[in-house]
Amino acid sequence: MRIALLGYGKMGKVIERIALERGHEIVLRKTSAGTFDGLTDADAAIDFSIPAAATDNISACLNNDIPVVSGTTGWLEDYHKIAALADEKNGAFIYASNFSLGVNIFFELNTQLAKMMGTLKQYKVSMEEIHHTQKLDAPSGTAVTLAKDIINNSDYAGWAIGNPKEGDIFIDAKRVEGVPGTHIVTYDSDIDSIEIKHTAHNREGFALGAVVAAEWLAGKTGIYTMKDVLGL
Repeated sequence: MRIALLGYGKMGKVIERIALERGHEIVLRKTSAGTFDGLTDADAAIDFSIPAAATDNISACLNNDIPVVSGTTGWLEDYHKIAALADEKNGAFIYASNFSLGVNIFFELNTQLAKMMGTLKQYKVSMEEIHHTQKLDAPSGTAVTLAKDIINNSDYAGWAIGNPKEGDIFIDAKRVEGVPGTHIVTYDSDIDSIEIKHTAHNREGFALGAVVAAEWLAGKTGIYTMKDVLGL
């Protein structure tokens, strides 16, 4: 498969290595200052860019009938525009706040735990996420996904990273040099605590999941999630 890389930072380079190891060809390595030359030669594109570039990158793919997966976070105010464009162009698109196969299993555990804890009002939920200091958004897209899944399965109304209101999930977003990504969901009561945690040891899991998603998406049309890719 021929892959266009939209974003060629640390993640882009790891994705490139894994894609080559899996027998694929890279036809475009686009930096923030680069052009889309070579995009139309691709069978699929993988966007791990920056929030300011993501909408243009994804739009260029959909306008050129290139299936695209995006792991860029911090741009979702434009998601409805991308979804509309994908429908208009009969395109293929996957967005995930985290492509790690382990994290997507963690998402499912988080959802099931939220359903189980919904009637136990003595427990108060909170979250902690820790990432490297170069991460541009806070809280992480993964933390926001975890929070939304809890909200959808409980009486919580929202989330906050500072001064949470009654009914908000507090997210403690920390930035520590060299940390690929750690997410902890805690249910705390006066009697005990229940905690689930995912710790990424490196970027390999994110990159592998993105390549697997691109392999799965090639040749399809529609808007999908990692649940579709993994059959969850």
